[in-house]
Amino acid sequence: MLAWRNPTAEQGDWDLDTYAQRVSDAIDEVREITGSDDVNVIGFCAGGLITTALLNHLAAIGDTRVHSMSYAVTMLDFANPAGLAAFSGPGLLKMVKGRSRRNGIISARDMGSAFTWMRPNDLVFNYLVNNYLMGRTPPAFDILAWNADGTNLPGALHVQFLDIFEDNTLATPGAMTVLGTPVDLGGITVPTFVSGAIADHLTDWKNCYRTTQLLSGDSKFVLSFSGHIASLVNPPGNPKSHYWEGGEPGPDPQAWLDAATKKVGSWWEPWADWVSERAGERTAASTHLGSDEHTVLGDAPGLYVRDLLPSPTA
Repeated sequence: MLAWRNPTAEQGDWDLDTYAQRVSDAIDEVREITGSDDVNVIGFCAGGLITTALLNHLAAIGDTRVHSMSYAVTMLDFANPAGLAAFSGPGLLKMVKGRSRRNGIISARDMGSAFTWMRPNDLVFNYLVNNYLMGRTPPAFDILAWNADGTNLPGALHVQFLDIFEDNTLATPGAMTVLGTPVDLGGITVPTFVSGAIADHLTDWKNCYRTTQLLSGDSKFVLSFSGHIASLVNPPGNPKSHYWEGGEPGPDPQAWLDAATKKVGSWWEPWADWVSERAGERTAASTHLGSDEHTVLGDAPGLYVRDLLPSPTA
């Protein structure tokens, strides 16, 4: 598990090269600690986008350290951005890019405000009426706590994300370069597990489905119920959870859904089966964490997650 550091303006120049390289470094550390030749990787939303940039580089140089890739609510093709189109005006994008460059970051508050207004109206004004106008205390809800735990983005990375959104550069062969390698997603041949959420207002499921057509390896698609975050926080055991599972993904997402089977449970379950088939033989779990080269830094979830600094004795 990689913790996403909450950057300040001091890290404003961190970009896709920076993050893709750190994912590559983490893969090497996992391989050294476990003794495995390769790894299975899963990316959530922006994490999937960053990892794809790395996969493109690895494919170009013949590097086989990644055995398979799984995507959760991740868009790589922004040709039809659905709900995101509300923010696609050239003037607005120019203003936001300039602000990110000047400030060095885009704050978690600003990010949260933008995402809030992409929700359906009933997920905005319902809370306004109950919490503000009527003064009711909102009930405890773990997903809302997750949703409120935002993060800043470095200005350089944010500008690149906006370029990808505006010009669809990630899905356009040769339109951008990461780690010195022109991006061409068709060169990525690792098997992929792709998931979307049917009520997702951020990453429309049909756009998530497009990933099955952009990459060249074997691909499996599963569609979860609910929205962006609720589809991720989806442990097995909830009788209300369901998902759709179908055959080999073709070019038409609606045709895939029409032929798919609705099943009770969490998409975690078919994903666990899929990734286990690609995980090699089971071995005994290590009795020690880390290794001589990569020692334990602290307890989970880690210092970055809690926005803390190491103690002088750490």
